[in-house]
Amino acid sequence: MMQTVLIIEDEVELAEILGDYLEVEGYAVQIAFDGEKGLELFEICKPDMVLLDIMLPKLDGMAVCKKIRATSEIPILMLSAKSGEMDKVISLGIGADDYVTKPFSPLELVARVKAHLRRYHKSAPVIKEDGLTVGKLILHKESYTAKVGEEELELTTKEYEVLYFFASHLNQVFTKEQIYENVWGMNEYGDISSVAVYIKRIREKLNLYRLDYIKTVWGVGYKLSVT
Repeated sequence: MMQTVLIIEDEVELAEILGDYLEVEGYAVQIAFDGEKGLELFEICKPDMVLLDIMLPKLDGMAVCKKIRATSEIPILMLSAKSGEMDKVISLGIGADDYVTKPFSPLELVARVKAHLRRYHKSAPVIKEDGLTVGKLILHKESYTAKVGEEELELTTKEYEVLYFFASHLNQVFTKEQIYENVWGMNEYGDISSVAVYIKRIREKLNLYRLDYIKTVWGVGYKLSVT
């Protein structure tokens, strides 16, 4: 089945060039030249990946990324004319999977698209009746249990909730604040600094099975990846 890449880019010539390169490689391409139209096309065509410019008319790329990420885990690659670290940190922090600074080689970008789609379809979590499977992990939401093969991980309730949150958002980077808000809830009594403590404990338990799944993305936060 042909995979679809949605390009949201207000530089018409660049968008069309990227579209041509991707079509030559066998991808179906949809193009939008502003953020609002990009979200409309996202809902209509249900793409497998999004190439998203940061500086867009009507609705900027950061806002578009947040809205897409709220409902989908597909790869998002941000395009920017800015070379500063801050845009990259923010982009990864709100859910983008990659960041490319203009000008760039269309061939390099196509290579990145292929790599992200290959990785996404290879490692995407599988939800079955017997649980959520991520790599060698199987998580059962109803019973709050996590297994590696037939062996059960000894997790506290909150450790399980943190691990399940990561597993449900595979390869997505989250800041400590985002993890705390999604797992604890901002109204719950606690301390954001405890996030690092829980992640350390979960890592130690996963490491008993040589599962180095939780990665630190320096300057941003954490993600769960099985690759």
